[in-house]
Amino acid sequence: MVFQTANLALLLLNTLSVVALSGAAILACSTLLHWDLHSSAPLQLKLEQRSYLLATWVALALSLQMLSLPFFLWNADNMSASFVGAMCAVGVLQANPWGFWALLLQLGVALASSQWLLLNHLSNQGRDFPWMRLKNALLLGLLPLFATNLFVLWRYFNNLQPEIVTSCCGSLFSAGASRLPSHLAALPPKLGMLVFFTGLALALLATAFCAFCTKAPPWAAAAAALFSALAFASSLLGVVSFLSLYIYEHPLHHCPFCVLKPEHHFVGYALYVPLLLGTLSGLGVGLVQAFGQRPSLQNVAPRLRQKLAAIALAAFAFFFVLSLALFFSSNLNLE
Repeated sequence: MVFQTANLALLLLNTLSVVALSGAAILACSTLLHWDLHSSAPLQLKLEQRSYLLATWVALALSLQMLSLPFFLWNADNMSASFVGAMCAVGVLQANPWGFWALLLQLGVALASSQWLLLNHLSNQGRDFPWMRLKNALLLGLLPLFATNLFVLWRYFNNLQPEIVTSCCGSLFSAGASRLPSHLAALPPKLGMLVFFTGLALALLATAFCAFCTKAPPWAAAAAALFSALAFASSLLGVVSFLSLYIYEHPLHHCPFCVLKPEHHFVGYALYVPLLLGTLSGLGVGLVQAFGQRPSLQNVAPRLRQKLAAIALAAFAFFFVLSLALFFSSNLNLE
């Protein structure tokens, strides 16, 4: 069993989130059953007072939970020195069957948390709290996701054995293997470039249109959300298929995790943080469009949608410019 300080901190952070959501779920059930904004009964007044406490409590828990994803990646990379055969986070994540499931769940929890926080903020802007019941119902749905995430994280850390010999990233991102990462690594670099830049261009155009057009039609927000999600996938594909080669200046090194290491100036964090921020903000544009049609939100939703589109545009633009800089500053020549 390997329990470093960072492992314990991650488990504690995720445990506190589950405990906070469990307590909030009790209040959420009461709100779902008895909420009536038109009532002046003592119970309704008590529910309205509790709603502020509930929102603050959950918002803090979810905000902290979102920090767990980069912390988890940093910790996995940091532990690579403790495992024979591990050169980066990949070796640590492959040390037992729970590793990559833990990573995927951390990503899913960050996505779900960001969108709930946005829906909560939007609902609180309306004088009639239009989505009070919905956000409480979604809160009950978040609890099993967070509990599963905590369970998998505990299983992962509990089954880490430092004496085992794990495999390096070359075994996972090798063009000769049969798994999905290997297929991505085997893509021709020019095809990877095409997918990478096409996905980013669509996201930039869609978010720019929503950011600068004050009366953007509903389909524009839907396009911004869709293309932001596609940009996230196409960007990761591009990192594996070609961009990593230019960062490492090696024609066979496709690992998207080694960019997090100090010898590469931690450039992975500078790439992945804005990419994730752009994706979450772009998805938020679609969420605000979908749930901002209530009369009490008619003045609030357009401004929030525009602000989120501007954040997504800035984040994707930063990712795009940094990717170009890494590409053109590399000494690698694949021709």
